[in-house]
Amino acid sequence: MSSNIETEYRIAKEQYAHLGVDTEAAIETLKTIPVSMHCWQGDDVGGFEHTGSELSGGIQTTGNYPGRAKTIDQLRSDIEFAMSLIPGKHRLNLHAFYLDNLGTKVDRDEIEVKHFESWADWGEGRIGGIDFNPTFFAHKMFTGGLTLSHPDKAIRDFWIEHGRRCREIAAYFGKRFSSPSVNNFWIPDGFKDIPVDRTAPRERLIRSLDAVFEKDLRKELILDSVESKLFGIGAESCTVGSHEFYMGYAMSRGKMICLDSGHYHPTEMISEKISAILMFYDKMLLHVSRPVRWDSDHVVVLNEELVEIAHELVRSKRLSDIHIGLDFFDASINRIAAWVIGTRNMLKALLFALLEPTKQLQQMEYEFDFTSRLAYKEELKTMPFNTVWKYYCEQMGVPAGIDWLDEVRKYEKDVLANR
Repeated sequence: MSSNIETEYRIAKEQYAHLGVDTEAAIETLKTIPVSMHCWQGDDVGGFEHTGSELSGGIQTTGNYPGRAKTIDQLRSDIEFAMSLIPGKHRLNLHAFYLDNLGTKVDRDEIEVKHFESWADWGEGRIGGIDFNPTFFAHKMFTGGLTLSHPDKAIRDFWIEHGRRCREIAAYFGKRFSSPSVNNFWIPDGFKDIPVDRTAPRERLIRSLDAVFEKDLRKELILDSVESKLFGIGAESCTVGSHEFYMGYAMSRGKMICLDSGHYHPTEMISEKISAILMFYDKMLLHVSRPVRWDSDHVVVLNEELVEIAHELVRSKRLSDIHIGLDFFDASINRIAAWVIGTRNMLKALLFALLEPTKQLQQMEYEFDFTSRLAYKEELKTMPFNTVWKYYCEQMGVPAGIDWLDEVRKYEKDVLANR
């Protein structure tokens, strides 16, 4: 470890101790928090079905930066390299259409565990687990903007079978990694213009979801989650799976609810929702993204809302009940850099939150000493947080500062430029 960083850290440690913060305890806690890094940043949400389908279903990728992963091996290599620049041991968030089709076209109602065994083989020893997502978009059976809520029973049955098979695959990952796989359902169903009947599609969606979840699978292997969205491209006027819909469905069926930080109105903050959700749910899932106006999936930056989300997670004292995943994609910049920036920022926000003297601040609040509370919160903003972050990175054997970018540029020159 750099002697300069060690010296700076000792000084920072004393400064934080003066405020009642144990930096060593904060670092040790951070080491235990896995972030589930999403696979789809690496290839612009393309997948490996090789069906020729174009991206559709409420999402869109823009940009054409050189070096997109075009094969499973390329994507795995990129993921592994990105994770080598991120401190800690983390998880992979995998979508169903990233299957290993074993050289044969496989439709979504035909996928099996065997199409994901190579992902588990690759991941063992490298990552802490694999979380899963059924893929309900970019397919010929996504018609009229609907899947599980479609009026045509044959279409609903197709997607029900897909959901059922995805649950079996997630349970397989849970068994392989001895860690439950979070299986998250995001369904893009909705209407571009104002519908006459919002009730019938929601009734169909309930029946379809109940059919998907009919089989009881052990929670030691799989944790089912449902995710809402305010709107999607082509579903601007009505989203069948709204926030209120999934709040009710998840609570009544004993499922986790997923809060995606890009899936709400621009004036809504999910940091304000976390404590309310945890009043009524045993567990919850976060998809951390960054909304820009009405778009949700920009690379995560270390902004005020991200820090506030992290504070709410840490203050809840239920970190083991909260699963943190990422969900963004940007094809206009180096895709590996996007992963590294976004994931490191999530971890930075968590460390910043762990370096808060929460008990002292809460006591001030209980005593209505709002003056001291504000003074301390503002003082914390200029504490030597980055020194503790650099110390943690060096402890974990990854670049402490911007030096990681030099390694990405070298990888770009040696690997990405040759694709």
